[in-house]
Amino acid sequence: MSAPHYSDLWQGIARAVPDRPAVITADGTTSWSRLHAEASALARHLRDDLGLGLGDAAATILYNRPEYLAFTWACLSIGVAPVAVNYRYRAGEVRALLVDSDCRVLVAPTSLGGVASEAADGLGTALVSVDDGGDEIPGAIAYRDLVARGGRMPATAPRGAELRLYTGGTTGAPKAVVWEVDTLLVARRQSTWGMIGVEPPETLSEAVSIAVSDDRRRVVTLPLSPLLHGTAQSTTTGTLAIGGTIVLHARPRMDMDEAYRLIREHGATRLIVAGDVLALPLAEAAERGDGLPGVDSIVSSGMRFSDDVKRRLHALGDLTIVDMFASSEGGPYAFGTTRSAADLPARLVLTPDAVLLDEDLREITIEPGALGLVGYRGILPRGYYGDPAKTAETFLAIRGHRYVVPGDWARARGDGTIELLGRLSAVVNTGGEKVFPAEVEAALLAHPDVDDAVVFGLPDPRFGEIVSAAVAPTPGAEIDVSRLLSFVDDRLAGYKKPRLVMVRASLERSGAGKVDLPRLKAEAAREREAATA
Repeated sequence: MSAPHYSDLWQGIARAVPDRPAVITADGTTSWSRLHAEASALARHLRDDLGLGLGDAAATILYNRPEYLAFTWACLSIGVAPVAVNYRYRAGEVRALLVDSDCRVLVAPTSLGGVASEAADGLGTALVSVDDGGDEIPGAIAYRDLVARGGRMPATAPRGAELRLYTGGTTGAPKAVVWEVDTLLVARRQSTWGMIGVEPPETLSEAVSIAVSDDRRRVVTLPLSPLLHGTAQSTTTGTLAIGGTIVLHARPRMDMDEAYRLIREHGATRLIVAGDVLALPLAEAAERGDGLPGVDSIVSSGMRFSDDVKRRLHALGDLTIVDMFASSEGGPYAFGTTRSAADLPARLVLTPDAVLLDEDLREITIEPGALGLVGYRGILPRGYYGDPAKTAETFLAIRGHRYVVPGDWARARGDGTIELLGRLSAVVNTGGEKVFPAEVEAALLAHPDVDDAVVFGLPDPRFGEIVSAAVAPTPGAEIDVSRLLSFVDDRLAGYKKPRLVMVRASLERSGAGKVDLPRLKAEAAREREAATA
């Protein structure tokens, strides 16, 4: 198929059904024409006032607000790479990503004005402020003023633009995965049109016709996970591509009872979660209410999603749960789809472009018991922004094909399904957020009372894993754990802060500098159990 461009498709929808709701929050409804007008005004500012164009980048630390979607549309319409930065980051973390991605603009809510100002200080980064009740950001132009001035976006978006999607990955500092915008709707054709049971369109006019048709139930998507996460981002933009409506819980902190009210009041048909960390409180809220009768699908990726929680959700409505195994670098590698509790336990089915590779990186036959590394050779991103060495390490050219190999081992069952065995890395996946131990260890070791530290993950029924640490004091010092955690909290996002800290006189490193990590994990698990008891 030829590849419709998101911006061109959305413009066609806005012209055809201008009054259709595009975004709904507790504060009101934004029509397609209004969303188009706001995106056009911001596009004009980025292009005409600030001189941004093809190859440049702009960042946002907005949470799930309508302006986030207008920002994305504005960037795509003029060929600027949109960069979503975690709004939970501290100023130093935001600044590092602004530098890493060469962003020239930062769009921020006024509630995060201090973070935005400190992050952009001295970089020459232009600021745009979105009023959410905080004080105006010094030196920033107000989003509402830009919208009042109006503007027009190009009738046709330029080709060759990028999307830079940050991932924690397995190598420490977050890296921006560079996707070609021209191929995105091809790569996402199954999650866009396949999810509504129609053949992917061959032309832009066909795509617009599908989106504005009233022949099928309109998709209304509520992302419970942040839009900066790949699955929420792709599913939300895909919903807009088929003319659907986005309902947003437009608050920086999740209130599941409020989210459930939005689901019921606005008839959400599709929910996006991050495994048990969101699905469990969703199930609890729906059990207190009247279930999920209007929801027909729940989508999750990148996080533990237990069969027990899926069973509770299936009992609340006639819905399909799609549990994807994917990464920012490629995929989906496999789907675990259940249409009722009878389909449990969920089985991961490899997608047509996914393969298993042996230790010599040769594709192996998917026969019962076959053991290999999961790889993907479908449409892939260009690589990591500004890091050719890491790109070459992750995106492998093997015998005429380009693969991405995330490092997960799996065993084939012989029926097209696989059993994931885990990743040979130390990355802690907590609540859908990836935490690199070395970054947390560096923050711990910056405290004058800490002489040694090691960080690891412990299994957790809700969050998948929790960040845990073992520390040893400098000679003559005593470690006050609460003060140490406060010290870390000033430097790192809250989800990176250890939830369990063990203090030891020594970590008993070997002559090679290694710690006995299995022993420390076992001790930590016992301490946690004792504290819980």
